[in-house]
Amino acid sequence: MTSKLDQLRTMSTVVADTGDIEAVRQFKPQDCTTNPSIVLGALSSPAFAGILAGAVEKGRAAGHDAAGIAGDLTVAVGAELAKIVPGRVSTEVDARLSFDIDASLARARDIVDAYERLGIGRERVLIKLASTWEGIRAARTLQRDGIDCNLTLLFSMTQAKACADAGVFLISPFVGRITDWYKARTGETYAPEADPGVQSVRRIYAYYKEHGIDTVVMGASFRSAGQIEALAGCDRLTIAPALLDALSKDTGTLARALSPTAAKGRPEGISEPEFRWEMNEDEMASDKLAEGIRKFHADAVKLEKMLADRLPAVPA
Repeated sequence: MTSKLDQLRTMSTVVADTGDIEAVRQFKPQDCTTNPSIVLGALSSPAFAGILAGAVEKGRAAGHDAAGIAGDLTVAVGAELAKIVPGRVSTEVDARLSFDIDASLARARDIVDAYERLGIGRERVLIKLASTWEGIRAARTLQRDGIDCNLTLLFSMTQAKACADAGVFLISPFVGRITDWYKARTGETYAPEADPGVQSVRRIYAYYKEHGIDTVVMGASFRSAGQIEALAGCDRLTIAPALLDALSKDTGTLARALSPTAAKGRPEGISEPEFRWEMNEDEMASDKLAEGIRKFHADAVKLEKMLADRLPAVPA
């Protein structure tokens, strides 16, 4: 019998939300992603021992501190993943730069240059930025310079509209974190069809298709296989290994949930005041965006501290 994972692949591009090399080899996703959280997990694997040593050695030679070596390591892990997947590797700009356009641009270009020095062309890389106004503006410039972007921590239609206006290559609207927010406030448990996170992605997908927006919609942050199944047909879905495994073992029938519709014409753009006001009025999106940035930054700090603690010769 055909597994639900194999059925899903006929409707959506499957992306692995992990830095686990063995999981990537097992599930054969089209794309992968890397960030400080994933790198922290990856470093517990013996497969990355050599990569860690190499990144530290190169970083020391270049005079990098722990933060610089952490950045080198993130790219090194991404380059290793790029050897396995046929598609792209999303690599995150430091969360602490989420409100600084110029610094985000500089870091993004450094990431692309670092990949190219390792033989990975920019066509294999997606620069991952938080969906703040500044992150979206930085993405607009990068896209015009031929550097494709993945806008993450996206929780609202407001953010999705701004990303479309900026010509972003791909957005990652979150599912599970939206559901978490509503469950914490209502105490309810949601079936997939009524799930607030699932409904958010469905609205964004429908809006993009109805308006002929080329930006790829990649559902992210799943808590259950049911949430994934409720978005079967979405352009892309980024899935953690445990859920990939669950889908690979389920031989039930998977129905398509999303299909593109005929385009009705491009919408008007969204201004900065409109963006900021609508985000201010959306308590959930504001809460989860801020929380996500803090958590990504906390993991970056953990990674830097780990390097400084384990490698005393590396300046913090």
